[in-house]
Amino acid sequence: MEWLNEQLVKFHATPAEMDELWSRGWRHFGITFFRYNSMVFEGEWLHIIPLRLDLSAFKVTKSQKRILKRNRRMKIVIRDAFVDEGKHRLFEIHKKRFASNVPDSLYTFLSDQPATIPCNTKEICLFDQGKLVGVSFLDIGDRATSSVYAMFDPDKLKHSLGIYLILVSIQHSLGLGKTFYYPGYGTREYSHYDYKKRFIGLEYYNYRNWKRLQDLSD
Repeated sequence: MEWLNEQLVKFHATPAEMDELWSRGWRHFGITFFRYNSMVFEGEWLHIIPLRLDLSAFKVTKSQKRILKRNRRMKIVIRDAFVDEGKHRLFEIHKKRFASNVPDSLYTFLSDQPATIPCNTKEICLFDQGKLVGVSFLDIGDRATSSVYAMFDPDKLKHSLGIYLILVSIQHSLGLGKTFYYPGYGTREYSHYDYKKRFIGLEYYNYRNWKRLQDLSD
């Protein structure tokens, strides 16, 4: 496999431009766009695969139905993305989950105007009895949406908030009439990113075309 590692800086992209970038495997943190097909994580060489969900093929699994039921009392707020002290505090708690590649700041992933730079971005906030326990930042394109970054309170592990935030993002994308939802990168090998591969209707990008995830052995 040919090694791929590309970056570009873009201060503004239209919804149609974002659709095109996502369809070619690009993602962004703030104004920095990137795509790559391999990385070293905890001493292991991993092959990176962009993922997307064909929303017309999506179905909720039995385990996902249990997660939805478990979190039915959560208050969901979807609004223009912004950064405040509450999100900074949640980020500092969330990043303690990681032993390596620990991010420095929430601004590692977001611009200083995340609602509009580089594109239209919403935030999906979860509140449990008034306390912020989870946030996912969701880009909005013409035909697709894409998750930028998600974080949650580790004390809520039994609630599977990482999966729940994806499910809420999917529901919101369906409500907007979108065709695709991009959950981020996964790996060919087993890794901690595998939770993103548990959704019916997933496709992966081999940097030439999109294929069904079940055909990953090609």
